[in-house]
Amino acid sequence: MDLSIQGLWSSMGFLARAVTIVLMFMSLLSIWVFIDRFLLFRAAKKQSLLFVAKVGNLLKQNKVDECINVAKQYKSSHLAKVFSAALLEFKADASGNSYNIIEAAKRAIERATAKTNSEMRKGMGSLATIGATAPFVGLFGTVVGIINAFKGMATTGSGGIGAVAGGIAEALVTTAFGLFVAIPAVWFYNYFQNKTDLLGIEMANASSELVDHFIKTTGIEEK
Repeated sequence: MDLSIQGLWSSMGFLARAVTIVLMFMSLLSIWVFIDRFLLFRAAKKQSLLFVAKVGNLLKQNKVDECINVAKQYKSSHLAKVFSAALLEFKADASGNSYNIIEAAKRAIERATAKTNSEMRKGMGSLATIGATAPFVGLFGTVVGIINAFKGMATTGSGGIGAVAGGIAEALVTTAFGLFVAIPAVWFYNYFQNKTDLLGIEMANASSELVDHFIKTTGIEEK
């Protein structure tokens, strides 16, 4: 029996090949999601550090327009998105009473945070699905392969483990491939889930500090 990749592929049946192709597609999808999310989180972290360094002094001087302009320069920053939404709402409602301004800013922060969280989680559902289903897809190919191996033994009338060993070995390849696809997908999902939680905490803390700044600026406590 040829155990090389080419040899195993040539000995596979149609269904086993179909399962392998599906698993290959799932593997490529998980890699694409990993690269896309990794670049997004790296850019968000890098730009947020630059944004905070620039906006801190401007905010202390109550230069709202300048803060908004700085936020527009860092479109990948999760903190810039939250700050921009809150500052725009604060500026738009500046003619109203102070409590309404603060409440409007808080609602803008909540909307921006929810939207940013949704953007950060794109593709993570695919990783979770791949991690959960890839082993079963591989197992399906294995079960079908074993059934075909025993059918072949029944057709030829030969018995013993030697008669089915080759077919079972070929069938188990799909299970191994399924695990090979699923394990990295689960790792990727957990990694990005932790990243999303950390960025969510950063947005919550920054939003709280911004609301405190608005309260101090207006001189009115929240009700």
